[in-house]
Amino acid sequence: MRVLGVDPASAGPTGYGIVESDGRCCRMLHYGALTVAAKRRKECAGATLQDVHALLCRLIEEFAPDAMAVENIFSALNIRTALRLAEVRGVVLLAAAQHGLEVHSYAPREVKASVAGHGHADKRQVQIMVRALLSMTETPEPSDAADALAVALCHLQTEQARRRFGLPRENILARSRVLGAATGAAAVAAGIRTGATRSKLPRIVFSR
Repeated sequence: MRVLGVDPASAGPTGYGIVESDGRCCRMLHYGALTVAAKRRKECAGATLQDVHALLCRLIEEFAPDAMAVENIFSALNIRTALRLAEVRGVVLLAAAQHGLEVHSYAPREVKASVAGHGHADKRQVQIMVRALLSMTETPEPSDAADALAVALCHLQTEQARRRFGLPRENILARSRVLGAATGAAAVAAGIRTGATRSKLPRIVFSR
């Protein structure tokens, strides 16, 4: 399965990442972040939306993903920021619909839990664990690109858990519990294999 992960942004870069899985391991195919120059945004009110749409169409045509995974709009945002973010998310969904691509949305805390083992991980922790899970030689930069890869990983892990345990797709609570308990340990093991330092990995405490 090949997944295109997207991290929409209201003002900053929109992250994207393509991850492929054979059911046993995942590998990164491509990632990055799109930044629209301030001058272009001034000249054209819809420049960001136009560029994001064009980029995603190009990625879909080049890599032919099986699904798209998108991070949900954060509910704590102010109204103005939420509206701008909704506009970007709209063109993301439009690009997917135009190419007949199935879209799955995940809450930020759900993505963090699936990759780092807990929903309160910061951006640096997400970057480190994404690098470990994908056996990358370098930490993905910028953080927007790492977030997009994390969303793609979240969907792949969710699909694997759903098929393994027979969970319905709408059962988010059960899915989160499975991922939080199972993939956190897998992420730590992956990080150790790639040589990540202990100080940057979650600490596991055993008690009687």
